[in-house]
Amino acid sequence: MHLPTPGFLTGIFMPHLNIEYTANLEASADMGALCTTLAATLVALRHDDGSALFPVAGTRVMAWPAPHFAVADGQPGRAFIYLNLRITPGRNAAMIQRAGDAVLASAKAHLAQVFSEHAVGLTLQIDEGAPVYEGKHNNLASHLA
Repeated sequence: MHLPTPGFLTGIFMPHLNIEYTANLEASADMGALCTTLAATLVALRHDDGSALFPVAGTRVMAWPAPHFAVADGQPGRAFIYLNLRITPGRNAAMIQRAGDAVLASAKAHLAQVFSEHAVGLTLQIDEGAPVYEGKHNNLASHLA
């Protein structure tokens, strides 16, 4: 059973998924579509009681190419995609594992063609922690249906 947690522990403003990737994937990987796919994956995740694991209004997925890189032996065809999922505390280990497995499975499925054409490393890291300072101002929730 999932029990509500007080205040900042509910993860109201998380998850944030940052994607860094080698620029040599720009032509073959649709990173915008990957962002959309992974945001949908995060929003669809549920606790055992059916409640949302992550809030829609707090979900952010962003991607940046690295124009300068060296992967493995440095050959120009080598590529890398790093997914860093930042979440606030309050979810148990099983729920974090569920989130990680779902995000990784969605990324692998979306990138299947890229993996068939390139030598690619894919890493997902989940960081959990309460911010020391977090200032906010937004009106996203009021614009969601």
